[in-house]
Parts: sequence; structure tokens; C-alpha cells
Amino acid sequence: MQPHQQRVVEEKSELDERRTKLGEFKNTDLFASLPWQEQERLNTQAHIMTMYSAILGERITQFK
Repeated sequence: MQPHQQRVVEEKSELDERRTKLGEFKNTDLFASLPWQEQERLNTQAHIMTMYSAILGERITQFK
């Protein structure tokens, strides 16, 4: 694997870890206590992280 490809793999791995932690946070009382506007921002962030992860995954599948 080329160095730039390895960086993409590592980036996806780190992103997925952060995305998982955000998902876990969204199931806490602290998240529920946040103003709805902040909850929406975090939900949007999680959605975009999911999309970004999917794009990185597509790129990775094309590595030869």
C-alpha cells in the first residue's frame, strides 16, 4: 500500500472511532439535557461523519 493510501485507511479508522464515540454520547442523559439546537448540530455532525466515512471506504476499495 502506498503511503498516501495508508493515510486514508488511518483517517477512516480514526473517523470511525470518533463517530462511534459520538453515537454513544448521543445515548446519554447529558446529550438529552443539551438544548435542542446543540442536539441538532451534533446529529448533523454525526450524519456528515457517516457520509465522509462512506466516501473514504469507497476510496479504499479502489486501492490496488
